[in-house]
This record gives sequence, C-alpha cells and structure tokens, in this order.
Amino acid sequence: MHTIIDYGMGNLASVTRAFEKLNVNVKISSNKEDIRNAKSLILPGVGAFRDAIKLLDEQGLSSVIKEEVAKGKFIIGICLGMQLLYEKGYEYGEYDGLGLIKGKIEYLDVNLKIPHMGWNNLKFNKQDPILKYIKEDEYVYFVHSYYAHSDNSEMVAYAEYEKKVPAIVRNNNVYGIQFHPEKSGETGLNILRAYKEIIED
Repeated sequence: MHTIIDYGMGNLASVTRAFEKLNVNVKISSNKEDIRNAKSLILPGVGAFRDAIKLLDEQGLSSVIKEEVAKGKFIIGICLGMQLLYEKGYEYGEYDGLGLIKGKIEYLDVNLKIPHMGWNNLKFNKQDPILKYIKEDEYVYFVHSYYAHSDNSEMVAYAEYEKKVPAIVRNNNVYGIQFHPEKSGETGLNILRAYKEIIED
C-alpha cells in the first residue's frame, strides 16, 4: 500500500486516479500509522507553502514523514508537495519546509506572466530512472508562482521560463515533480509509470 498524505491541501482525487490508472495500490490518509506502514509516500499539494507546512506541522505529520524518509522510504511530492520537500519557503513570509532537499522556494521573479501556467517542455539535466518512458522536450502542465532555487544538484529535469525552473528533482529516495503529472496526459502517466517501477522494485 502506498499512502497519499491528506493534510487538507491536496488535489487528492486526480492524483489518486492517476496512480490507480497504473494499478498502484494507493490509500488517502492522514493517519500516522498509515504513513508508517506505507510502502511509499505521495505528498500532493495545491495552495500556499505557508498554509501547507502549518497544517503538516499541526497534525504532527512533518516529523513522521521525516522519520520514514530517513529510514529509506520513497516519497514523491507533487506541485506544492514538491516545494514542501525543501528547506525553506518564502511565500507570505519565511517558513521552514521538511528539509529533505537542500534549497529554498522563492518567487519566480521573471518578466513573463506569473503564475507560470500551461504547457511547457522538459529539458533533461541528468539521467534518472524516472525519465525511462519519456523523451526530452515532451510537454507537461504547470501551475505555480514559486520555484525551487538551489545549486541544482538535485535537478533531474527542468523547464525554461526565463529561468531554469526545476521540474523533476531527486535526492536519493526523495522525488519531487513541480508540474502536475496527473494533468499532463500520456507524458505525465509515463513519468508516474517509471516511478511505479522505482517504488515497487
């Protein structure tokens, strides 16, 4: 069983449908024991960093997530869920994230339209099993105004939006996807298909 963490700010239905389409056995839960007993964790998210990390902390889920990841359990963060994996976020103030990836979440300060919304193509930064079923320059669907700023050592793939916007990141057993794979058609499903093989290996 793979647990989709329900802390009150996730696009749970669409993420669940995407994994179920790939025959991944998922359960939506905010129960700490379900997180501890899960084979892997899925952290979705829509909204502001400040509100999301507050909810995770208040429900005691942040510490459980960090404990399980420290044991080697895989986690994948999607959209805001990816941003929460980083050390700090600066949306409506400065807040500590889960600290599972080095770097911070900053406003995407570009001359182009914000939020970065719509289809953009992926560029590969390094090889990773999660890219197994896709080719460079395939399009995926983004909706965000903040982005991950770091030394980019964790960056697997990125999108160009005046700046390099990390789109898929990895730190050992911690994966993050900035775009919405569940809204990105066949390409999004193929990314999750590859991830399924990683977590079920």
